Amino acid sequence: MKVVVIGGTGLIGSKVVRRLEVHGHKAVAAAPNTGVNSLTGEGLDEVLTGASVVIDLSNSPSFEDQAVLDFFRTATSNVLAAEKKAGVGHHVALSIVGTERSPQIGYFRAKIAQEELIEASGIPFSLVHATQFFEFVKAIADTSVVDGVVRIQPVDFQPIAGDDVADQVAKVAVGEPLNARVDIAGPDKSRMDEFFRKALAELNDPREVVTDPEAQYYGAVVSEDALVPTGDAVLGRIHYADWVKQ
Repeated sequence: MKVVVIGGTGLIGSKVVRRLEVHGHKAVAAAPNTGVNSLTGEGLDEVLTGASVVIDLSNSPSFEDQAVLDFFRTATSNVLAAEKKAGVGHHVALSIVGTERSPQIGYFRAKIAQEELIEASGIPFSLVHATQFFEFVKAIADTSVVDGVVRIQPVDFQPIAGDDVADQVAKVAVGEPLNARVDIAGPDKSRMDEFFRKALAELNDPREVVTDPEAQYYGAVVSEDALVPTGDAVLGRIHYADWVKQ
């Protein structure tokens, strides 16, 4: 089976490509550095020829509210149009747990717009909603610094390892289209402030973590359950403490 992975050279994409190849599929990493640009449409028709599945893991180069919205609307529309021409039978996209519960976050609004295009396309689809990745913990801490301390909300948090995300995306891609979404999360849920306190300690990061109900997450204060699954979810196998040691 030929599977085209848009964003196939990135953090999750490269892991997904390897997993598909191990299981005997023809996985093609499609990205600007391989001659495929979903934003301009360059190379899409050629790379999708003969593809059964497309996995869209693309991401905006800018996280500014309007820029990221424009990116996902344009790039997703281009990919879906090329899929229709190529007769692709399954579109898989990676999104975020809780997008609909935090529309005040610009990036989440952009992902909602992307999902609406996919659902309206008529192409059989599967949406994988993941919680935050372990790989971005330090970056989140960096953006949460105010007056020299890391300020974090005391809300539920259940991050997941990139390897667990890749496992689930690859598994969904080679299965029957869900025409729905599946939520995936890490094996452990805690308060976000408590998680960051322990996580930074395990990274030997000396910065103080301060509990602040008004702290912002990607530019917004979020609700108690905004960042975790509220119903059924597939849980990863990798615990943060083990991931850090690896």
